[in-house]
Amino acid sequence: MSLLDEEGNQDESLESKTLSAEDQVKDHSTGTRVVAGQIFLESGKSDSQSESEDNFHSQEEEKENSLEELNSLEMSNLLNKDLEEAEIQSPVLTAIGGTADGEPCHFPFLFMEKEYAECTADGREDGRLWCATTYDYKKDQKWGFCESEEQSNKRKQMQEAEDVYQIGMKILNESSKKAQKKVAYQYLLKAADMNHTKAMEKVSYALLFGDYLKQNIQSSKELFEKLTEEGSPKGQMALGFLYASGLGVNSSQAKALVYYTFGALGGNLIAHMILGYRYWAGIGVLQSCESALTHYRLVANHVASDISLTGGTVVQRIRLADEVENPGMASGMLEEDLIQYYQFLAEKGDVQAQVGLGQLHLHGGRGVEQNHQRAFEYFNQAANAGNSHAMAFLGKMYSEGSDVVPQSNETALQYFKKAADMGNPVGQSGLGMAYLYGRGVPVNYELALKYFQKAAEQGWVDGQLQLGSMYYNGIGVKKDYKQALKYFNLASQGGHILAFYNLAQMHATGTGVMRSCHTAVELFKNVCERGRWSERLMTAYNSYKDGDSNSAVVQYLLLAEQGYEVAQSNAAFILDQKEASIVGENETYPRALLHWNRAASQGYTVARIKLGDYHFYGFGTDVDYETAFIHYRLASEQQHSAQAMFNLGYMHEKGLGIKQDIHLAKRFYDMAAEASPDAQVPVFLALCKLGVIYSLQYIREINVFSHIDMDQLLGPEWDLYLMTIIALLLGTIIAYRQRQHQAIPRPAGLRPAVPQQEPPPEHQPPQ
Repeated sequence: MSLLDEEGNQDESLESKTLSAEDQVKDHSTGTRVVAGQIFLESGKSDSQSESEDNFHSQEEEKENSLEELNSLEMSNLLNKDLEEAEIQSPVLTAIGGTADGEPCHFPFLFMEKEYAECTADGREDGRLWCATTYDYKKDQKWGFCESEEQSNKRKQMQEAEDVYQIGMKILNESSKKAQKKVAYQYLLKAADMNHTKAMEKVSYALLFGDYLKQNIQSSKELFEKLTEEGSPKGQMALGFLYASGLGVNSSQAKALVYYTFGALGGNLIAHMILGYRYWAGIGVLQSCESALTHYRLVANHVASDISLTGGTVVQRIRLADEVENPGMASGMLEEDLIQYYQFLAEKGDVQAQVGLGQLHLHGGRGVEQNHQRAFEYFNQAANAGNSHAMAFLGKMYSEGSDVVPQSNETALQYFKKAADMGNPVGQSGLGMAYLYGRGVPVNYELALKYFQKAAEQGWVDGQLQLGSMYYNGIGVKKDYKQALKYFNLASQGGHILAFYNLAQMHATGTGVMRSCHTAVELFKNVCERGRWSERLMTAYNSYKDGDSNSAVVQYLLLAEQGYEVAQSNAAFILDQKEASIVGENETYPRALLHWNRAASQGYTVARIKLGDYHFYGFGTDVDYETAFIHYRLASEQQHSAQAMFNLGYMHEKGLGIKQDIHLAKRFYDMAAEASPDAQVPVFLALCKLGVIYSLQYIREINVFSHIDMDQLLGPEWDLYLMTIIALLLGTIIAYRQRQHQAIPRPAGLRPAVPQQEPPPEHQPPQ
């Protein structure tokens, strides 16, 4: 499934418009599903509802109360009247051609000893739909077509397109090989050419990102425009993105806002997320916390409802700037050699390696793909060796159920009990869940509370979350919002998505805490960014590593629109390096400046320093030393950046954007050295240069060589030459001292100590 199809259940399409009334009710029903640990305070809200619905709900309650006062006879009369009106309002189908042209179809009708409640193609080789205009077709031979020939041909074409689309989707979902996925997209291309809406959506995004099809922004734009005309929320959202980012079209934030709004009204969750971020940051709209809260809460409801007992996939946030400076260190990715080493240990019976690999495959992340089959195998091996952690995770897998592990409360309970008896907090939490929801055992709130408390005492986040939920709802204990808040906070420190969600709900409604829209929005934003569309971060990173910067930058730009700070900084980094050819050379720095600014607004230090650099050197904007100084000062004061402190020292030294002050320059240089060990050598060189400058100023003050201007004599960059000379002298002195140390003769009669024998490499612990 495409990463951008996760919100597909909410999108309207040509097919969804032809659903029966009953199916439409089922399709649009809101979150009534019970999810462990959630608080759905406003679970009945759909995406088309707004805050003004409070009055509507109160009116509905009054109606319900008045209806309850009616006696059963009056109620039945009302129901009969409603049924009669429904029959009158139902459309009447008229026969076309045949032996009863213009007469109304009769439903049900009898044909070949079978009753039909709708039009049928039975008995016809051309597949056209027909109906009888009397009950008994055999007796009266009265019939006509339910559709014209043109409508029939169109229906057949759409059916053929649907068949081709289903073949493509089957190949796409069942194969993990790139070659097979490319074949699948050829089927989807064929279906898209036949105007199949879902196929056009898949193909248009594939062309936009370069997923298994050659990237073609112009072709994707044409498809998005076609989808927008048909009312596709995905097409509307994507067209809004193109206008927002200026890809394939002239940038227009006004048009982007219009298309995003239409996409959100159609139920597209990504469009809601984008609008939430725009209202939160005030991008193209007036800043409005309440509007941001409405959009983010709706998306968070859907993300929270998808969280299973085993937890969601891991969101890997890799910064390209850090990755370039320290490959593999900043990303947290596991090297292939290291994974193979752990696999070797696991095969040799190392229980810890088996559990670790099991967890990696269960959740995915750190360069390991999610694979429940491998996770189950590793947990099984460790559980057979008596590891309680593996037993508990097997219990979670059986409790949740999947394609690999059949759902079984009884088996899950056995594993949870074994793990809990060994004092494992994961097993205790699982056992608490079983007693809380009656999974394989009778419901027992006291035992559930007991096991959750045991798990929480050991710091297990699931135990803390469920304990908070019990206190919040007053299940098995007296309702206590302060205790609920305490345990939700503890679980959030462990990174549990539902803990963030519950805290957001409490701050949004002022339950147990002072209402804070700002805090609620930040928490809901955190939840929204854990949605399945976050997997696109890893896809974009892999595209960049494979050398496809154009694909990577488009993916990062869309995620940046959704408010992902790491995507904003990564998009800015690619543009800053001028690695994306789809962006004009004159536009790279202004666009990079925009995204550095958005990332800096979310607290990213490097982005704040980059803003200072761009204004200092005039990249994408005019040279503005005062603005550069402001950005460096913010990075220094708020994030204690050594780089920003050093830059402030240099600006004070040179008098750029601020009055020249050598004493303040020295102070900032000293602060930079204290803030980071890496800054000590550059600071030493800068202070040496500062000493020379101070000496020259002193000489000038006593009227010796007062007529000498160093800038005219040695050039405007003379200070850099001086620092280079000092660095060379320093390097020469260090090298000379090292050679002298090596040349010192040892006293006669003494032998060097024999170093201790190091163990062979294969016996050393892994670094």
